[in-house]
Formats: sequence, C-alpha cells, structure tokens
Amino acid sequence: MKAAAQQHRSFLYLGSLFLFSSITAILLEEVWPLLFPFLLLLLCSGWAFPFLPWALLLISIPFSIEYAFDSGLGTDLPDEPLMLLTAFIGLATALYAANTNWKLRPQLILSVLGILLLWTLLTVYFSTNQLISFKYLLAKGWYLGAFVLAPVVVLSNPRLIRISALLLGGSMFCVTLLILFRQAGQGFLFAAVNEAVSPFFRNHVNYSALLVCMIPVWAASYFLSGSLILKRLVLLILLISLTALFFSYARGAWLALLTGGISYWLIRRKILVYVYLFVLAAALGTFTWLASEDRYLQWAPDYQRTVFHTDFSEHLTATYALRDMSAAERFHRWIAGTRMIQDRPLTGYGPGTFYEQYKPYTVPAFRTWVSDNPERSTIHNYYLLTLTEQGIPGLFFWILLTSLLLLTAQRIWHQSADRFTRIAAMTTGVILVMLLTLNSLSDLVETDKAGSLFFICLAVLVVLDRKQPVVR
Repeated sequence: MKAAAQQHRSFLYLGSLFLFSSITAILLEEVWPLLFPFLLLLLCSGWAFPFLPWALLLISIPFSIEYAFDSGLGTDLPDEPLMLLTAFIGLATALYAANTNWKLRPQLILSVLGILLLWTLLTVYFSTNQLISFKYLLAKGWYLGAFVLAPVVVLSNPRLIRISALLLGGSMFCVTLLILFRQAGQGFLFAAVNEAVSPFFRNHVNYSALLVCMIPVWAASYFLSGSLILKRLVLLILLISLTALFFSYARGAWLALLTGGISYWLIRRKILVYVYLFVLAAALGTFTWLASEDRYLQWAPDYQRTVFHTDFSEHLTATYALRDMSAAERFHRWIAGTRMIQDRPLTGYGPGTFYEQYKPYTVPAFRTWVSDNPERSTIHNYYLLTLTEQGIPGLFFWILLTSLLLLTAQRIWHQSADRFTRIAAMTTGVILVMLLTLNSLSDLVETDKAGSLFFICLAVLVVLDRKQPVVR
C-alpha cells in the first residue's frame, strides 16, 4: 500500500510539473521549459544509478557542437549541461552515499591537482581581468567535477572502466565514419577537411586530437578481446581509425601517434618520466638560447610567403621550409608569450587573459596573415599558456602533475599482477603522452573534447592506483 501511494504521489508531482512546464512554454512561446520534467527525471535516475549520467556524458563528447545564444554567451551541447549534471551527481554521491568509493586513502595525484587548483584560485585574485579569470575558474570547477570527481566515485570496478572506454571510443568511431563519408564526397581534399568535421569539431586539429587518442583504446580492446570475431572487429575499427587519421591532415596528431608508440617502449624501460623531463629541459634551453641576443630574429618568416596552402603536399613543404602560415603564427605568439612573462613572472596575467594581453608583446617581424586573430585563439602551447597566465609556479605545478601521472602509469604497469590493470595503465600512459605532445603545439586542456580526455586519464589512474597495495 505504501509503495502504491508513493507511486501515486510521484505521478502527481511529475504530472503537475509537466503541466506547469507546458503552460510556461505556451506563455513564453519557447520550447526550453518543456525540458524541465525530463531534466528532473534524468536527475533522479542519475541519483539512483550514478553511472548513467557519466555514460551519457561520454557518449555525447564526440557529438557535441558549439552553440552561441548571443555574441557574448555560448556553450557546447549537449555535453556541457551533462557535465554540470554529472559533476553534481558525483559530488552528491561522494558526500551522502554511505558506501561510496570516495572514502579513499589520500592519493598524491589528487593532492597535487588540489595544489594546482589553489594556485589557479590565487592567480584569479591577481588577474588583469578578474571577471574573465573567475569564469575560467568556474568552468574548470565543473570540468574537474565531471571528469575527475565523478569517475573516481563511479568507476568502482574494472568492468565499468572498460565499458566507459568502449562508450567513448564507440561514439567517436560513429562520428569518424560520418566524417569519412563526408570527406569521400569531397574527394578527400585537404582544403575541405574543416568543412567535413563541422559542426562536431571546430577544425581538423581538434578532430584529429580526439581521434588519435582513441587508437590506444582500440589497441587495448584488441588485446583484451577473448574471441577471434571480436579481435577481427576491433582490428577493422583500428584500420578505419588509422585511415581517418591520415585523412585528417593533422601533422600534430601524426606526431602524437609516433610519440605514443615511443612511450610504450619507454614505459617498459622505466624511463618515461626521465625522457619527459629531459625534453622539457631541452625545450627550455632552446627557448633561452633563441631569446638571448635576439637570435630568434634570424628565423623571421617572409610575410608574403607565409600563406595557407590548399594542397597538402605544398602544406608539408612549407612546413619544412618554415614558410607555413600556421607554424609561423605559432612562433609569432610563442615569442609574445616569452616576452610577456618577463613583466609578470610570479602570478602571470590571470587565467583566460592571454588574448587580451599578448598583442603589445608581439614582434612585427613574425607577423602573418592571420595575426589579427579574429577567432580569439590563444598561444597554441599549453605550457607557455600556463606560464603566461599563471606564472612560473603555475607551470611548475603543471609539470609536477603531468610527471606524476606518467610516473603512476609506469609504476602500475610494472607493479600490478592483474592483466587488465596493466593494460589499462599502459593505455592511459600512452594517451597522456599523446595529449602532452598535442598540447605542445596547441592548448586543448580546456576544451570539451581532448581536454576532457586528459582529466579522464587522471581519474582512471587514481582509480587504478587505489587498487594497488599500500607500499610500506
């Protein structure tokens, strides 16, 4: 009787809400009020089954599109609303569920991430535009809630990790097939690739970044598949994904595939972190050498010859000859970034403020046809972006976090006796190296595509690491 009465009340409440939403929609002549009952239903379902909103979020990532409500307000649909829902469910589950997996022993990864977040909060206070930096901090908050807190709480066993990987990989594969079909209709032209990936991706760089990171996922699925039929199916998906990666015409993604393959060998040799720090030190030394005595001016491009090439072979030739427009514009902004930090080395200019501040620091000799930057893009190097916006401590904490992630993936692979855990750790380590490679040529950590994957990798390593015995 009590159950029947409770069902009756629930039906009455939902019916009343739907009626109220319908009347509101009619009066306002808008459709969005009709979403309220469905959002409430999704919220209740997420509370009962926390994996549900997480699964929907993963599926939505490749399909999401940028949507602008007006010139000053935009979002990504449907994944950004799902991020908020997933973050809320994850936080609520962690706080109120009696037997949640959130009751863990302290972990170094989360501690360093917390320190980095606290430093970001401090740089917001010293920001040159506190409003922009505060918006950045809010967005960062629900990113971490959705892609770190929620999976740490939800992914309670290896089966859920595997399902999560297949959901994201399968969703991305569906989008990849659609884009390949479009490209085939365009003759796989390099000049038309950005049109083919729209509206799901801003450009072919964002598309290729997520695509290349799915290749280790499918490789892991191949080794974990038990039947010959599944292995052949996964192998076919791998071949199609590699074909799509070739036709993405993204040099950074090709480089990431190479470094990902090298990282597999480095993890096995227990030298991944050493090589990572050596590469960073070499990059710092190169930047310092070029900056001293203005040596970088020797490589100033010819303004008239740095153009966008519609033919990919010409595009590659221009890259080797340092005449490619995108490469030249990267140098233009990198130089500005290194000059900016001299004025505010400790706290930087504030999160999200690079675009507002960098143009007075540019060098006219490196100006290109796209230096007006109407799309308001940033420095195209996440390390430099962190340095300019959050100062030297911010870069230090970022390098500390990434080094710790790579070290954790390497340690789990060598220490764990469980086959799935070893493969998952190796896959996560390879993907992280790919993402770090991509972010040395772009700044994708704050995007809803490749950026979300970075934080997912972080959460997966936290989950895998908590399964390891405590070393005393």
